[in-house]
Amino acid sequence: MTAWLRSNAFLFGLLAATALAFVFPEPAARGGWMQPEVLTNLGVALILFLQGWSLPFEKVREGAANWRLHVIVQAFTFGVFPLVGLGLNAVMPALWPSMPTAIRDGFLYLCVLPSTVSSSVVFTSVARGNTTGALFNAALSNVLGVLLTPLLVQLLMRTTGQTAPIGPLLLKITALTLAPFALGALARTRAAAWIDARKKWVTRLSNGAILFMVYAAFCDSVQDRVWQRYGAAVTFETLALAVGLFAFMSVLIGSSCRALRLSREDFIAGYFCAVKKTLAMGVPLAVLIFGARADLSLILLPIMFYHPIQLLVNGVLANRWSRAGL
Repeated sequence: MTAWLRSNAFLFGLLAATALAFVFPEPAARGGWMQPEVLTNLGVALILFLQGWSLPFEKVREGAANWRLHVIVQAFTFGVFPLVGLGLNAVMPALWPSMPTAIRDGFLYLCVLPSTVSSSVVFTSVARGNTTGALFNAALSNVLGVLLTPLLVQLLMRTTGQTAPIGPLLLKITALTLAPFALGALARTRAAAWIDARKKWVTRLSNGAILFMVYAAFCDSVQDRVWQRYGAAVTFETLALAVGLFAFMSVLIGSSCRALRLSREDFIAGYFCAVKKTLAMGVPLAVLIFGARADLSLILLPIMFYHPIQLLVNGVLANRWSRAGL
């Protein structure tokens, strides 16, 4: 039980941060004494610095030659997934007419996020797949996602009639994401062993910054009475859509990898990398892209549901494939 609680501490932290916002919304709402505008920007820069510092570029190069696997994973991450999100956005008003626009934006945003790094590699390793290929693709999608995610959000939301000036956003993203990420990668060249020996503390620090951003986002929505307007039904509807999206993409990615006749090892790496979406990058990028909106918590809701779903299902699959094969 203790081991299970520790392994799921971040998920419990998300629940605690959300609950705390409903009880004490004033401190981290806009204009609150915690200065959330300043702390969230610092948190974004810190997370990206730690991402660059902890990413093992020296190991990433080992899986660079498998171009067929890379094309498949990146095509699903930044091509097929966004198209599915656009289609879901189009049919959602017919399925749930009362669904808030922010939830629809949240699913579009979820679909343009990069893959996870740590869990993709861990699950691939457990299932005895191509670990170096998984590491390369997960790392590549995170590097590409810093620029591609905001650009895809701008492009897709233009088709739905919601746009924002892209120039100032890209300048802010460059200052708060690309620059810290590059500094972190540079620092790694001098202190790779030191940071690798302290991975647990790096993860805790990064997770703490994410939890504060989630808390601040929900504080704003509570203060603006967003949840009173939509009620609890929107939560269950979002959960149902997140489950349906994950199930659909799992079948689509799995069947596509089989049709392309990937080897067993590449199939495992391709599936785990292509079906996952990162919460660690998703929250700070959402703060930058949608930070001015009071309904940011609704935009974050789809990825907050998708994250535990992918961990639970993929954890079961990894253990099953490790024992019985595909």
